[in-house]
Amino acid sequence: MTAPPAKITLTRRILLEDFRIPVSIGIHEFERAAPQVVLVNVAIELAHDWADPEDRIEHALDYDFLRNGIVALASGRHFNLQETLCQEILSLCLARPGLKRVTVSTRKPDVYPDCKSIGFELVAEIG
Repeated sequence: MTAPPAKITLTRRILLEDFRIPVSIGIHEFERAAPQVVLVNVAIELAHDWADPEDRIEHALDYDFLRNGIVALASGRHFNLQETLCQEILSLCLARPGLKRVTVSTRKPDVYPDCKSIGFELVAEIG
């Protein structure tokens, strides 16, 4: 029989994947005419154990802040660049305590007919 490992390290992440949201984004006139679908992905790595043996939300990072915050950002203004949208989403995340790493990416799936999407990604290491 094999002995259990002496130490187990857990990485805890909150994931928002392929959140499809209409965004006023782009530098070209045709892009400014109507919102475009943008796919938003966020991975938040937690710095410490948010788990609660009593299964209570007040001891966890509530996911609603992320989705609702992105909706508010996307509906509040025009973005020329995906880079700017990613930075705003990253800032939303970094306002929360207890994070170790945050990855934010956006993709525009309808720009080029010969590829799945075009996008941008930011990664922030905290601490």
